Amino acid sequence: MAEIIDMPKLSDTMSVGTLVKWNVKEGQAVAFGDILGEVETDKATMELSCTVPGTILKIYAPAGSQLPVGAPICAIGKKGEAAPAPGQAAPAPKAAAPAIPESTGIPCIPPAPAESAAPATQSDGSRAKVSPYAKRMAAQAAINAGALAGSGPGGRVVARDVAAAASAPAVAAPSGPVNVAVAPPADGKGIQPDADVPVGGMRQTIARRLLESKVTVPHFYLEVEVDAAPLMAMRESLNKRLAEAGGADAVKLSVNDFILKASAEALRRVPAVNASWAGTSIRQHSAVHLSFGVALEDGLVTPVIRDAHAKTLKDIAVEAKSLIGKARSKKLTPGEMSGSTFTVTNLGMYGVTGFFGIINVPNAAILSVGATIKKPVVDAHDRLVVGHRMVIGLSGDHRVVDGANGAQFLQALKQLLEEPALMLI
Repeated sequence: MAEIIDMPKLSDTMSVGTLVKWNVKEGQAVAFGDILGEVETDKATMELSCTVPGTILKIYAPAGSQLPVGAPICAIGKKGEAAPAPGQAAPAPKAAAPAIPESTGIPCIPPAPAESAAPATQSDGSRAKVSPYAKRMAAQAAINAGALAGSGPGGRVVARDVAAAASAPAVAAPSGPVNVAVAPPADGKGIQPDADVPVGGMRQTIARRLLESKVTVPHFYLEVEVDAAPLMAMRESLNKRLAEAGGADAVKLSVNDFILKASAEALRRVPAVNASWAGTSIRQHSAVHLSFGVALEDGLVTPVIRDAHAKTLKDIAVEAKSLIGKARSKKLTPGEMSGSTFTVTNLGMYGVTGFFGIINVPNAAILSVGATIKKPVVDAHDRLVVGHRMVIGLSGDHRVVDGANGAQFLQALKQLLEEPALMLI
């Protein structure tokens, strides 16, 4: 029997997904593990792999569609079989096909067994008629189907009613556009066309989380200037030795690798910063799961190096490089972008000399790294010399971290960066 494949829930916070592209077309045979297409979630673009063998009978949503979790995207069945209507639940198979675990893909989740039309409770206590498929969609989206106004025959709640309710919070229109009265350029050229650019799932999530952080978390800010000359000298020396030993395949250490390693060690010395606000308590974390920002064309992602406190500088460099590659090819999994305890963001490569990042909730702090610049400084012998200086900022959650804790952390970090051999012990 034909089965309707739904938009799967690919992350804990996902409510809407965008079908970036289809790799299959109607009438094409598919087998276990075939990649049907790509879905952009609120965190990343992920492959949609199939666990239901058969033929693509119908594609309900074209590429570019933004759909709520649980919405039908395609139907798979026997060749020549009629595709069910998108609002109609397909008969359940006798035995569901087992999911195939994949490290880079997401299984295409078959629908639950069809149920008899079961009424849901309305706000006045009466029973509302809900189609089986709409009931299943509502359960997946945590929506009370009985509270919806049905558009089906006799006021019956159908799939499109649930889909509209599920997508409303995520795609709600803003209160009004800004600067709608801005005049066009006098010369008729301008720097770019006037346009309203659709906001994808990733950018929506970034906007929502940053607003939540700035509104609900009491930020405070600290800053320290670091003598980066010893760090630069050690990096040059280590990279030279690594190149001699490994040739073309040698690991090349970046400044950010040293920052990540030093952050993990500084958190070992000042563990109060490696914590989270838990409402009625402060959750202290025994492991350092270090996230770092990777800029993409459509936003910023923060992959996580797990157990960074137990990894060497080289281990961190290798893992960071792998995660950056996966981020830029949009192959990161939700598990590789969640569960961090501290975040590092670096804009030094863009020439930014100093800034303060917004805390990546539920972390208690975020480290912001600026560029290393040459400037005149007074050395230990009161001589005016050319120095290499790096400005590092810390944004802290004042509910968790006090100013003294933040200062102690920056003090430890500064010592590690100015005496980088300490990181190798």
